[in-house]
Amino acid sequence: MANTGLSAVWHDEGNKFEIREFPVPEIEDNGVSIRVQATSVCGSDLHVWRGDGRTAQDAPRDPFVFGHEMMGSVAGLGKNITTDSLRNPLKEGDRVVFSYFFPCMRCYNCIRGEMGACKFRMGRIPVNEWPVCNGGFAQYYYLRSPQFLFKLPDEIDDATAAPINCALAQVMEAFHIAKPRFGDNVVIQGAGGLGVNATAVAAEMGANKIIVIDGQKPRLDLAKQCGATDIINLTDYPTVESRVERVMELTNGIGADIVIELVGFPAAVEEGVQMCRMRGTYLEVGHISPNSMVSLDVQKLVANQIRFHAIQHYDPWILPNAVNFVQKTLGKYPLTDVISHKFPIEDIENAFRTAEWLGTDKGSVVTRAIVTP
Repeated sequence: MANTGLSAVWHDEGNKFEIREFPVPEIEDNGVSIRVQATSVCGSDLHVWRGDGRTAQDAPRDPFVFGHEMMGSVAGLGKNITTDSLRNPLKEGDRVVFSYFFPCMRCYNCIRGEMGACKFRMGRIPVNEWPVCNGGFAQYYYLRSPQFLFKLPDEIDDATAAPINCALAQVMEAFHIAKPRFGDNVVIQGAGGLGVNATAVAAEMGANKIIVIDGQKPRLDLAKQCGATDIINLTDYPTVESRVERVMELTNGIGADIVIELVGFPAAVEEGVQMCRMRGTYLEVGHISPNSMVSLDVQKLVANQIRFHAIQHYDPWILPNAVNFVQKTLGKYPLTDVISHKFPIEDIENAFRTAEWLGTDKGSVVTRAIVTP
């Protein structure tokens, strides 16, 4: 294992990345060092990069490294680690997926088995406090204890594996909470990485109508290939009223059993709840930025008995099931095509500029870009 690695350090001042070399973290007895091989530019990363939710009065954050939707190979093992989390033998060089957050296993939520809701699971540390190579947009990621990691089968390549620990795992967790039934009608707001994965998952779970909403034709085309029965292009349906009416037409005036929001803009929530049928379920996943305020008539939520779930992260059992899902559906859905662009870490600024779609006339041709540290 190398002694140092490159990291893409984000600076609020100047709104720029800086490529720096740092020492690799020392491996503790129960730790694992990962050589990062592919990290997606997730929609939440674009929120961080833009500074969504931050105001002019907010002080600049100390420089930090972000990125989380990733996979890699084992670079080093603590002396107590000999297997993955399913007790499969583990050695240096093995390709793995892993949770990018770390439940404490000692809090109220953890002892109830709600590890994705551990209050102490995160903790992004600025580089001036811990100057080591550690992050998704870095060459190494340190899995402190307790961690959850799983070996990858050879037939799943690096680019396909990168979204497993976020885009795919997150929508699988959301649908698990919603408890969809065979024949449900599902609306998916957003056809980016999470949206396309959600489309395939909904198809495999036996959904009747899978209605995907987005403003970019290449993404909608990919959603169709991944199981969407109907698409709503924002260009063709430019108003909230027209989109809600279209959903009602497609569901015989009933509305959707499940609506899942995956874009992270408040207006999408205000729109999406109108698409739910009475006693339908609304899944809120996309909002990770502060100050994301919506205006909702709560009386209508009550009158229509909308089940509203806000979801972030997932419990560990989701990950091996996500790997199994990808392996089982290889060739059935073009999930490998979700990754459309690759960039070296030295070109990370271009990766983000290319992936950006907000404020552009035609959006972005990127479905998901990956950085290959």
